[in-house]
Amino acid sequence: MTRAEKLTGEARKSALQRLSGWTENVSRDAIEKRFLFSDFSAAFGFMTRVALAAETMDHHPEWSNVWRTVDIVLTSHDVKGVSERDIALAETIDRLARACGVEGA
Repeated sequence: MTRAEKLTGEARKSALQRLSGWTENVSRDAIEKRFLFSDFSAAFGFMTRVALAAETMDHHPEWSNVWRTVDIVLTSHDVKGVSERDIALAETIDRLARACGVEGA
């Protein structure tokens, strides 16, 4: 895995504009998003798909799941902030959410 670089300035702004529904968590220099599913089984299936993709990308989310809700936080710990790896994983997560039928993903 190559070392990521922290996104700043115009590069960060441009990268974040590619995402829909992700918000910045400035206190952590991270991005986050909440996904709502029809039930726990659908949420868990989504998390399984994300886990497989994240493992392939060698970049892993911080997340929590309560019933049908999945909250995801992405940050690159090695650079202490948002990197292109986070943007790429967020885009993958959104594709997987759409494939699972999540509206607005």
